[in-house]
Amino acid sequence: MLVNKIQLLIVSSCKHRSFKNINFIFECKNLALKGTAVQSTTYYSWGAANAIDGIRYAPGTASFCSITLNQLNPWWRLDLLDYYCIYKVTITNRADCCPERMTGVEIRIGNSLENNGNNNPRCAVVTSPLPAGGTVSFSCGRMEGRYVNMYLPNIQTHLTLCEVESDDGHFLPAK
Repeated sequence: MLVNKIQLLIVSSCKHRSFKNINFIFECKNLALKGTAVQSTTYYSWGAANAIDGIRYAPGTASFCSITLNQLNPWWRLDLLDYYCIYKVTITNRADCCPERMTGVEIRIGNSLENNGNNNPRCAVVTSPLPAGGTVSFSCGRMEGRYVNMYLPNIQTHLTLCEVESDDGHFLPAK
């Protein structure tokens, strides 16, 4: 059975410097690699941590991806272990099939664990199928949060994430 694979680029921290009122970004860090991940269910041994293992592309049958069971309302959550501003989330679809399975994924960012974090504010929704292997980016406008969720409300399917990385953010003081 083929399942949906998503490569997700999320949440990075970059050190900022300024010179004559011009900001520079350097030394970007992937915060996801230091975080922890959980998901609604686990398909065989494809646990949530597989999506933050630093392996971007998983050839074959999603051996390095996280996969939920085929279920209603699947979700995956990254705990960044502290509070950050998140500027952009980029999602890359699996390359071998099933581009329509990504349609409806909600990207949610916040500090609440109510409804497993799926009630946090929404950054974006994937509104149309991504081509196999396609990539799309969503601006989150400096949304603050400790948790980054991928959520498929009112859809029964597998949720599969091959990699979650970060793409531009900075540290906020703990609340």
